Amino acid sequence: MLAHRQKVLDGSGTARALDYSLKRWVALTRYLDDGAVPVDNNWVENQIRPWALGRSNWLFAGSLRSGLRAAAVMTLIQTAKLNGHDPYDYLKDVLTRLPTQKNNAINELLPHIWTPAVTAKE
Repeated sequence: MLAHRQKVLDGSGTARALDYSLKRWVALTRYLDDGAVPVDNNWVENQIRPWALGRSNWLFAGSLRSGLRAAAVMTLIQTAKLNGHDPYDYLKDVLTRLPTQKNNAINELLPHIWTPAVTAKE
């Protein structure tokens, strides 16, 4: 890459691309030293795509409080998914239990701790 950079005119698009890569060479090759590091971040990109696509629509949440509430709900949904829960089942159970949940036990309803309530049918 260094040899090719010397052949390219300064200021060209190719030169900027090569300079960008060379400045970040350690980070770009990090996965070669550690097998646990993924080659790309496609998984993360796919997880945040729905939020990135809707970003311009959410500029019109109505108010700051509405935006904060929407962000909290979206965070709960994504965290439930990341913890292997169906978001609908999770929110249905949590919203059913929330009115009777003790304040000092509210953290039991967080997605990484949550276990579904046992119903009479089970």
